[in-house]
Amino acid sequence: MNDLTLGQRIAHHRRRRGLSQVKFAELLDRSESWVSQVERGTRTVDRLSVLGEVARVLDVPANELLPGSFLPADGDREHPSVRAVRLALSGHPALAVLLDSSPEAISQSADAITELLGRLDEAPTDPAELEARADEAWEMAHASRFTDLGELLLTLIPQAELTAHRLAGEPQQDAFAALARIYQAAAAIMSKLRETDIAWVAAERGIAAAERSGDPLLAAAGDFRLAHVFLSGDQLSQAERVVNVATAALEPRVGDDSSPPLLSVWGALHLVGAVVASRQERPETALANMRRAQEAADRLDEDRDDFETEFGPTNVALHAVAIAVELGDAGTALRRAAAIDPSGLSTERRARFLVDVARAHHQRRQGREVLQRLQEAYDLTPEQVEGHPDVREMVRDLVQDEGQRIDPDLRRLAQRVAVLP
Repeated sequence: MNDLTLGQRIAHHRRRRGLSQVKFAELLDRSESWVSQVERGTRTVDRLSVLGEVARVLDVPANELLPGSFLPADGDREHPSVRAVRLALSGHPALAVLLDSSPEAISQSADAITELLGRLDEAPTDPAELEARADEAWEMAHASRFTDLGELLLTLIPQAELTAHRLAGEPQQDAFAALARIYQAAAAIMSKLRETDIAWVAAERGIAAAERSGDPLLAAAGDFRLAHVFLSGDQLSQAERVVNVATAALEPRVGDDSSPPLLSVWGALHLVGAVVASRQERPETALANMRRAQEAADRLDEDRDDFETEFGPTNVALHAVAIAVELGDAGTALRRAAAIDPSGLSTERRARFLVDVARAHHQRRQGREVLQRLQEAYDLTPEQVEGHPDVREMVRDLVQDEGQRIDPDLRRLAQRVAVLP
């Protein structure tokens, strides 16, 4: 079976167990069309949790389903930003302030942290400067500069904690607002790297800081980040719960006179809900969420970036492409993609769009188009593309299809995403 694709291996073991596609789909809680597309190779199993469930139903080890030379080797490839953010979230820099708020205690705490981590004397000490550093963190996040952001957060998070806790009144609220945004940036990049445990901690701390800032919409934006954390970890029921609770809280406040930030957060949460529902094979729920997001975008009538959500008509259009891909409708995805101009969005969002377009071409077995879109995405955000599991899966399939005579451009990309040595 060494020359069989993933889909062919699944079909082989399904037949070995005497299961029809209908029965197999029922056991997986998936649709028959999903099973058919996977077995024909027009749809990939691009999440390890799904692969594990398929293996469980077929009663075979998961590694028997993947071609041996194409097994993922991601376990030993921890991104350097992961260690940096993990360290930044470890410990409690403001503990000395909580125990003793005297100037002497604050100074001793700052000195101790500086000795441990270094370079904290370069970090902000007032809310305005802290807000500027939060802007810097989000510029890096929107550009998918994971390594640079990890280095920044290693010193920025503890200093921001110390700054926020030693202030009082309105300056303290401003400092906690900046701290919340900094934690949300950390959650965003960790969820992109599928580091769910670290991203969850960062998101929850961001929500707590937002609550202390006195800005409920900033806290709702924290829920948006938390939903993305669970989505990236394929914890779909948790992601759905976060979305439903947050949108239910915001719903009574949504109307014709709603503020743009409120519409942005409400609409962005519905976009996450649409993606979650599409991955759960619930197209009606996905489309209902898309309608609510479109309603918010129509009211805004412009692309915005409230709370770093990049919400607006263009982002809704991009998500419509992603939803079509998730539902296996490559034709609709490509037709919608052709009408979109994403140039006004961040490089991170544009690259994600190109990956979704590549996935649509992949479902149609259009290898040259897949490679072209992935190369374009890599040129925009190398670190995001290198760590994207969907990209690795598509590149593995392209390499396998070409056999021994691999296109030089494909070989270079395969080496960049660690599919080939």
